[in-house]
Amino acid sequence: MDMLWQHLAPLINAGVILSMAGPRLYPLNGRIKLRHLVAFLEVARLKSVVKTAALLGLSQPAVSKTVQELEDILGATLFEPNRRPMVLTGPGEIFFRYAGASLTALKQGVSMVGDEGADADVAFSVGALPTVSAHVLPRALAEVTRRYGAMRPRIVTGPNDVLMSQLRLGDLDLVIGRMPDPETMRGFAFEHLYSERLALVVGPDHPLLAASPLDMTRVVQHQWLLPPPGSVISSTVERYLLTHALRPASGVIETVSDAFARNYLRLTDAIWFISEGVVAEDVATGWLSVLAADTADTVGPVGLTTRIDAALPLPVQLLTAILRERAARRAEEASRPGAS
Repeated sequence: MDMLWQHLAPLINAGVILSMAGPRLYPLNGRIKLRHLVAFLEVARLKSVVKTAALLGLSQPAVSKTVQELEDILGATLFEPNRRPMVLTGPGEIFFRYAGASLTALKQGVSMVGDEGADADVAFSVGALPTVSAHVLPRALAEVTRRYGAMRPRIVTGPNDVLMSQLRLGDLDLVIGRMPDPETMRGFAFEHLYSERLALVVGPDHPLLAASPLDMTRVVQHQWLLPPPGSVISSTVERYLLTHALRPASGVIETVSDAFARNYLRLTDAIWFISEGVVAEDVATGWLSVLAADTADTVGPVGLTTRIDAALPLPVQLLTAILRERAARRAEEASRPGAS
């Protein structure tokens, strides 16, 4: 108990949490600003001042100074000294939980009483990774509209680290896509919907489509389109290339642009390494094709990432329920005899 109190006392004195001795609520220290919370949460999530500075568009000294100011205000050390990557202390872990929840609640409160307050019951924000943007999410949203009437969702796409940051800060209610790396999941919960694998995608007239079985040594003779470092699937692609001893001989383009990749494949004999869900519609319509490569070792979970300390708004609960229904239907169809 003494050790626990040692961790809690600085935060109680700073007005962060209630006193354990009684119901009195300590006033919040007015020196704590929004910038302190944002900088702290991002450094804790990314475990790096350098990465936080790049994400927030600030200098590294500015981020370090902001975190130091917060520690001075609280009278507590939030990060272990001289540790790289940065690690939270006991008080830091406690403050991380409360700061994240407080920032989310504040954003929700502003939304409820601001210009969007009148439509708050139908407004929500979803972060969508490429693997669900083209196929899964449009169908789910169409089903939500059909069942419950028109809503006002905001769909945000972008790199995974940006979407996760927006989710943590309360700018997004939900992120849908491949499961993020474990080190980025602090404060989040992931619900698995289905699994998908890597696909080697080409234009409909690619010369390797005629090869049966596919000669992997010929894959290296064509230009590759690869996800850039930091994207959710980049580590999966990297492991696949290492496992199969594949190295490009004709150059590489790194891109997160689905529109660019689709059109580039129509103009060249390049090969795009991407999750099969990203191109499901294009393959179904014949716009693109998939090489007969064995990618069974690249199967990864796709699902819902949410904050563990914030309840989902009702419209988001309706959307997630439909996503679960569609995932169950997909699993049932895949289990039928003769299903590929």
